Amino acid sequence: MTGARLCLRLCLAASFVASVAAAHDARPIYVEVTEAEPGVFSVQWKVPPTIPADEAPRPVPPPAATVAAEPAILSYRDAILGRATWHCPEGLSGRELAMDFPAVNPSLSTLFRVTLLGGEVHSHILKPDERSWIVPSEVTRRGVAKDYTVLGVRHIWEGVDHLLFVACLLWVAVSPRRVLATITGFTLAHSLTLALSALDIVRVPVPPVEAAIALSIVFLAVEIAAGDRRSLAYRFPIAVSISFGLLHGFGFAAVLRQVGLPPRELPTALLFFNLGVEIGQVLFVFALGALLLLLRQLAHHWLRRPDSMMARLRLPACYVVGTIASFWLVERVAGFWL
Repeated sequence: MTGARLCLRLCLAASFVASVAAAHDARPIYVEVTEAEPGVFSVQWKVPPTIPADEAPRPVPPPAATVAAEPAILSYRDAILGRATWHCPEGLSGRELAMDFPAVNPSLSTLFRVTLLGGEVHSHILKPDERSWIVPSEVTRRGVAKDYTVLGVRHIWEGVDHLLFVACLLWVAVSPRRVLATITGFTLAHSLTLALSALDIVRVPVPPVEAAIALSIVFLAVEIAAGDRRSLAYRFPIAVSISFGLLHGFGFAAVLRQVGLPPRELPTALLFFNLGVEIGQVLFVFALGALLLLLRQLAHHWLRRPDSMMARLRLPACYVVGTIASFWLVERVAGFWL
């Protein structure tokens, strides 16, 4: 099989994978509970469209609460939205909230955000195998640190576009010293815009940011495919990582804006969410490095020329990544008008 045919088949496979990834929406179910007046709670939830409307889950109030009326359910192309009003005279602190799935849960997490009348905010993520959560009696620094660290790690590992970008950065950086400097630049840059956006100092619309993130992956894939060591990415990987890192930070902040930051522990939540993102990123870098080392060892054992194997992998790998990112780019730009 010629190299051109191999790349073509890999691109077709990548297109299929990208379409399947788009069809299997990994976004969590989002439930927002807001205390409008003492004992009265406005409840809104958003379910990804991967779940059929007649099987859409809904939040369950505490046993002592009553539902004012039948919940309103609206089905759209990109989500299923629900709205209800709960009456809970005793409040929600220390009470159990749950999710009711008429059918099986298709491996989706549930993100709860509870805002009380005094401005106190509680956030929690239910794993796919969990069904209920007890609202804390009060916000604790340790609880905020734990929840937002887990949220950061989960976000970076579920954000395949961010991981592909980091993988491309590792490829163009080449040497261990440049890899360290490049990843550090990316970290500092996205930490800056993450903080500015999460604190509402700078606000950028999410759809263009998501499209630009896909474009950043396409750019690096093209640079890797060209293999020109005099190109911008190969000569100045740190500058590229910082420039695009500022952009990716706005993408990370979109999650925080959706979840919200607890007013009394705002610095803690922001710090530990960013720490969670970095932990997830470092784990990915080590896992990818270990995989490449293993491939080199296998190539040395079988081919006696590990560098030749890496050179052969370059073109197919960047074509696959570029195809997936191009699919995301077209999909996200088309979403501007849908």
